[in-house]
Amino acid sequence: MPGYTAFHGRKRLASGASIDVALAVKALLTEHPGADVLVFDDETGRQVDFNLSGSDAEVAARLSGGEPAKASAKRAPGRPKLGVVAREVTLLPRHWDWLNEQPGGASATLRKLVDAARTADAPRERLRRAQAATDRFMMAMLGDQPGYEEAARALYAGDAKRFQSRIGGWPADLKAHVERLAAAAFES
Repeated sequence: MPGYTAFHGRKRLASGASIDVALAVKALLTEHPGADVLVFDDETGRQVDFNLSGSDAEVAARLSGGEPAKASAKRAPGRPKLGVVAREVTLLPRHWDWLNEQPGGASATLRKLVDAARTADAPRERLRRAQAATDRFMMAMLGDQPGYEEAARALYAGDAKRFQSRIGGWPADLKAHVERLAAAAFES
C-alpha cells in the first residue's frame, strides 16, 4: 500500500511515497492556488501537511531527510543505533524482585516481554489499526455521506457485506480508497 494519498476535492490526485505525493500537490497548488487538497497517511488515516515551500528539489530534500545534519549536534552517550530510550517504569517491589532475578536484568526481560506480547497480539493489532485508519479517513472525507454511520458500525463489527452495501453510492475515488484501507479489517 502506498504511504500517502492526496485528494483534490473528491478525486484522488496522487498516491505513493511522500515525495511523489508532495510534488503532485505542489504542482497542483502552483497551477491552482487555493485548490481544495487534503493529504492522508495511508497507515493511520490521519490528515498530514507537507512543507511545500521552496523549489521541488528543496521539498524533496526535506522529505527524504536530505537536509544536511547540524554540525553542532553533539552525540549523546548510550546506544544510538538501537534507538534506546530511557523512561520511568513504576512497579511493585515483588515485580522488581522478579525482574532482577531474570537473566539479563530488568531491561532485557521487559524488552522480551513486550516483544512477546506484540507478536502474540499482532493479528488483532493489525485489525484494530486498519479499522481506526479507515474510520479516520471516512470521518474526514465522507462523514456527510449517506450510510456513513452504518458503514462505520459494519467496519467495527467485521461485516464486510454490510460495509460494502453502505458505501456503494459514495464517490468512486473515495470509495476505492476506503476499500483499500478497510481490506485488512476484513481479512479472516
